[in-house]
Amino acid sequence: MASFIQPSFPSRHLGLARVESAVAGVRAIRRGFDSTRGLSVMLLAAMVSALVVVADQLIDTWADGHLLAAWVALWLIGFAALALFSAPARKLAVTAVGALNAWSERLARARADERLWALAKADPRVMADLEAARSRSES
Repeated sequence: MASFIQPSFPSRHLGLARVESAVAGVRAIRRGFDSTRGLSVMLLAAMVSALVVVADQLIDTWADGHLLAAWVALWLIGFAALALFSAPARKLAVTAVGALNAWSERLARARADERLWALAKADPRVMADLEAARSRSES
């Protein structure tokens, strides 16, 4: 009488599978994150709040007995400001984030060039490679 044992072990470690799925979830959330969205919301809130404060000061002078009318006018101004300033705030945020990204990229390139030049001063092989690349680009 022959008996064959066929154990069924999982081919992957369950803890590792959970960690990998958590990391994949964090990466998906990070890919969906837009840094300009938060900045544009903050800029929009600042613009609208400044306009509402000015409108409150103006409405307060003539709204002695008409509090409901003043309240409605203030809310109308607030919603109109949201409608008017949403596109410029988004555009300003995109421009600011793009400028900051370009600046940080230029700074990183300059630092990398400085490190390469310091290495080339210390190692004649690297200096020869740089001189060969420069002579190829000039011809």
